[in-house]
Amino acid sequence: MGENGVVIRPEKDSDYTDIASLVMESFQKGTEYSDGTNIIAFINEIRAGRYYIPDLSFVAELDGSIVGHFLFSHFPLGRTFEAGNYDKDIVKTDIVMLAPVAVNANYFRRGIGKEMLLLGMKEVRKQGYRAVTVEGNPDFYNKVGFVTSSRYGILPSENCVFPQQHPDCMMVQEMYEGALDKITGYIDYSMYENA
Repeated sequence: MGENGVVIRPEKDSDYTDIASLVMESFQKGTEYSDGTNIIAFINEIRAGRYYIPDLSFVAELDGSIVGHFLFSHFPLGRTFEAGNYDKDIVKTDIVMLAPVAVNANYFRRGIGKEMLLLGMKEVRKQGYRAVTVEGNPDFYNKVGFVTSSRYGILPSENCVFPQQHPDCMMVQEMYEGALDKITGYIDYSMYENA
């Protein structure tokens, strides 16, 4: 349990409708770049593929109500900048990707997102993963320990959303010191197309 009373637990099939509603509202009210439809499609794509980790796909609850959703999925790195060829062109690592993250719009700017991610990162550490990657707003993710991924030689590929214009939007966090020593590669979401 977090400081504000937030509890996280793995998502269940019976949560999917509530999660979809939460994600739609969160992205419609909280972003300028998505109405949530593509985010729900992305969640479904992850759930249907080989990179899904059921134990690391969470809902956050406060007083018994779902107030957030986030998931971590397996994420091998690409060897090249060009998207594609994942079966031939991957660096297998124990890295997971954090995406997407959604908070109930009624709880924006109350610390719920930060709290649920800190709890989630504890679970990632417990399960022995090396690091977590995320693409998003560094003003938020830096507060929970993420740094620009290029510091570690983990770079955006051609199909990342923000990093071509804003390299600091692609971030990573080691789960233990030295976890990313000698690991380099490219973030390439096209891997999910072949999952």
